[in-house]
Amino acid sequence: MKVLILINKVGLGDCIIHINYIHEISKKYGKPVSILAKENTRAEDLFGDDPHIDEVITLDRLNDNSGSHDGLSGFFKLARDIKEKKFDKVFIFNSSIRYFLICKFAGIEKIAQYPLLKKKGQHVVNTAKIFTENELNKIVSTQPKLLIREDKVLKARKDISQSHKNIVLGIAASGQTKRWGIKNFIKLIEKINEKHPSKFYLAAGKNDQQLIDEILNSNIGSNCISLNNLKINEMMPIIANCNLYCGNDTGFMHISAALNLKTVALFMDSPALAYGKYSKNINIIIPEGETEESTTHDTLGADKISFDNVYNKCIELLSN
Repeated sequence: MKVLILINKVGLGDCIIHINYIHEISKKYGKPVSILAKENTRAEDLFGDDPHIDEVITLDRLNDNSGSHDGLSGFFKLARDIKEKKFDKVFIFNSSIRYFLICKFAGIEKIAQYPLLKKKGQHVVNTAKIFTENELNKIVSTQPKLLIREDKVLKARKDISQSHKNIVLGIAASGQTKRWGIKNFIKLIEKINEKHPSKFYLAAGKNDQQLIDEILNSNIGSNCISLNNLKINEMMPIIANCNLYCGNDTGFMHISAALNLKTVALFMDSPALAYGKYSKNINIIIPEGETEESTTHDTLGADKISFDNVYNKCIELLSN
């Protein structure tokens, strides 16, 4: 049985949320599966060492509809690309009739998919969990686990001092309203260092180098190391050797949680219940005056994140 898993999500974090479902499907059939995902999910980097995944196929769909799999011609191209792989079954984590028809045209006989045309109001974690459980007829955990070769983790450990705490700071995010101010992070570094001498690994996107430079050029810059010159799969063994993640709701938060780090996640303008409750490692910080239920894409609460709440949670987790 040759199995394809189609994940039509746009973000790295979305991809990580689906890891355990992918693993369970692979275990069901006793062999690795193939993944079809968009390039910006970074699935190829994330799953390079994962024995449950034998191939990542790029779904080339773009926001401006210029991808090779967009439009009518892209519909048939994707069908041809999939057909060449001769899959026996596909799991489509999406309600789009487009992907159902593409897989039909690709000659896949067994198609499992979310209920068609019911995308509105779907909870990203719960919908995937229910779908997987129904298809596999078993209870499935939402807890993801990124798998890295042990030799890579041990090699990274040799370059990381164990005489102090090692902390990942996720200082950027996909939008300005999801970002805690850099001055807050500088203050956090200062305060944590007073309690626990630490090294801080700065994680941000390739277009956010100025945020990293602001910290490196500050009075606490010597305590910080930029991860920005590394690929995702090069960062992962370093992150796996750290003690804590603290930062914005970003891809690095999801990576850290999936690498079993204690994770302090700041939710200012994204759904805390959808993206912060699927992992036991994630400790949610929300704007003052909000609840986990009320913190959504419309909250705009960056200026309402309590510094003391963030600092105290970090110290609590570092001390345990």
